[in-house]
Amino acid sequence: MLFVLLAAAAAGSVAWAGPGRSRVVYHVNRSDTETQRNALQRVQDHIDSVGAENLEIRVVLHGGGVDLLLAANHDAPIRDGIDALKLQGVRFEVCGHTLARRQIPVDALYDARDADVVHSGVARLSDLQRQGYIYVKP
Repeated sequence: MLFVLLAAAAAGSVAWAGPGRSRVVYHVNRSDTETQRNALQRVQDHIDSVGAENLEIRVVLHGGGVDLLLAANHDAPIRDGIDALKLQGVRFEVCGHTLARRQIPVDALYDARDADVVHSGVARLSDLQRQGYIYVKP
């Protein structure tokens, strides 16, 4: 049986078999474009592996991670990645402390609203983990 599962996993055909939805929080706090694109791809890979219907995903952006939503204003692949993830139910949450410290208005961020801003990104990560979200740092 293990051999069959391993062979199926290698072929990319293992369906999610767990009960209920997994709750996952991805933590993005780096400003370099490569890391940010990688983070978006890891979230998509996760969805592709188990199905959007089996996941509740939050992406918490703070510090340099906020640059992801700034870059999306002029970087089509990043913008397309964000749009695709949102269509699959992924929520992006932005650190209010970072916005205030860097004097970035919410309307300068791609497709962000006041409801997407949390008081503190780090506190939000902690709160989501306390609620049972699995922490992932891509």
